[in-house]
Amino acid sequence: MNIKAIIFDFGNVLLEWNPWYVYRRHFDSEEAMKDFFREVDFAGWNAQQDKGRTFTEGVADHSRKFPQHAHLFQAYHDHWQDSIGDAITGTVDILKRLKQAGYPLYGLSNWSAETFPFAREKYDFFDLFDDMVISAEVGLIKPEPEIYNLLLEKFGRPANECLFIDDSQANIEQAKRMRFVTIHFTSPEQLEDELTHLGIF
Repeated sequence: MNIKAIIFDFGNVLLEWNPWYVYRRHFDSEEAMKDFFREVDFAGWNAQQDKGRTFTEGVADHSRKFPQHAHLFQAYHDHWQDSIGDAITGTVDILKRLKQAGYPLYGLSNWSAETFPFAREKYDFFDLFDDMVISAEVGLIKPEPEIYNLLLEKFGRPANECLFIDDSQANIEQAKRMRFVTIHFTSPEQLEDELTHLGIF
């Protein structure tokens, strides 16, 4: 493998993100929260903030569609920072080892421009990255091919020299179609095994 750069997703790869941390005060069970998520298409709603829509606009839009849940959309806006948990120390340790080995490190993350600065300030491992692309800052979102192309143009690398690490199967499949080398992240231990298999460790 001729890997010249390594690209990381952030949420649930390097740090915990789970809306349940916000909504557990509003629901008696995780199953009830999942029912709410399905009813309102929470993932689709949240993705629009990741693509650049403001939270104020997002809350207003979904509150019109689901007025009975308006308080829940507002709660996520007001307490978003509670959805961020701990750094995933095993992956952070791998990130440090890759940096020490001299690999250029880049980030590619679906994230709201309003909320990413909170995470950026909280975790010092972001200082290890040479550069990053945050979806809301460019108005594109994974797995849209355009955001991968933008990343390659920005960093000046062909896809087949880039290793892309993400916990989303859809994002991985799109990267594969574009000839990235990929690892579908499930745990730090699995990531280390895959990196060893690729000859990086």
